[in-house]
Amino acid sequence: MSQKNETLILFLAIIIPVCLIFSGLWFFRDIWQPKSTVSNANNIDNQSLPSKCDISIEGTFNYGGSTTWAPIRKDVDSVLQQTCPRFVLRYVQPATEKPGSGTGIKMLIANQLAFSQSSRSVKGEENVAAKNRGFGLQEIPVAIDGIVIAVNLKLNIPGLTINQIQGIYTGKITNWQEVGGPNLPITPITRSQAAGGTVEFFIENVLENTSFGKNISYIDTTTEALRKVAQIDGAIYYASAPEVIPQCDIKTLPIGRDSQRFIVPYQEPYIPKSECPNKRNQLNTAVFRSGDYPITRNLFVIVKQNGQIDEQAGKAYANWLLTSQGQQLIEKAGFIRLK
Repeated sequence: MSQKNETLILFLAIIIPVCLIFSGLWFFRDIWQPKSTVSNANNIDNQSLPSKCDISIEGTFNYGGSTTWAPIRKDVDSVLQQTCPRFVLRYVQPATEKPGSGTGIKMLIANQLAFSQSSRSVKGEENVAAKNRGFGLQEIPVAIDGIVIAVNLKLNIPGLTINQIQGIYTGKITNWQEVGGPNLPITPITRSQAAGGTVEFFIENVLENTSFGKNISYIDTTTEALRKVAQIDGAIYYASAPEVIPQCDIKTLPIGRDSQRFIVPYQEPYIPKSECPNKRNQLNTAVFRSGDYPITRNLFVIVKQNGQIDEQAGKAYANWLLTSQGQQLIEKAGFIRLK
């Protein structure tokens, strides 16, 4: 074999292994090098995870009360349970009475609940009853709610004043013609006063502690009441804003302190039934937060002041609702944040 051929064979013997090594490195580069898309996906997952729990109390705590709080129990408290799995909340209904703010506070005083949820302030007699049991009651506001008026879709009326609503529910106004509407009998609907905080708040702040009129129709639940409003042309009902404004089969009326300025509780433009449920009316949070809307109230966590773990649990729950995450979730549940 010539020297030239030997040199060529030696050259190929060196080059071919080197080429194979570099080809292998190139082939396996994707396995060794992390992809940016994987990193981004992990970042997204981390952002969607609940924030770190800052509640140090552990245990199972009974709570309950206002039916107005139902969206918060469903959409907000469920996140708290994921965030703080050792701070366990157990919703307890009254054994014989209907759930509501009043029954929740009664159960709290009877030591059946660690803390309660209320859509009204604590009454004087409730404070007295608690003191007789050896502790006080503290109400901690965590959100703002509005009471809105629901009527039938066919009713053509620009709005109602507070005095007109009072007249309708006390029996002084019985026909829509008396408030600028059609010649149509009014069918005012309410839940009973024993039903809870919304009715008690309405009687105290809208009716000014006047009794309901004799023409009132009493209904057990808001769901049933709204169904009646959709069926009866002259019907009217009041309830918490998140329960009413998104509904497709009724409409929410603007209301005012006087007839010169009606405040719209929903975001304009109004979404008609023909576009619902693909689109739904949303709360006009600005008018509730500013106080321009005439019928607003706070939602409260009611806490025992007994220096024991129940008090700690109630305050921890309220403080969590007042965090940035808690307030954001409250707003998503349809209420107005305090912060």
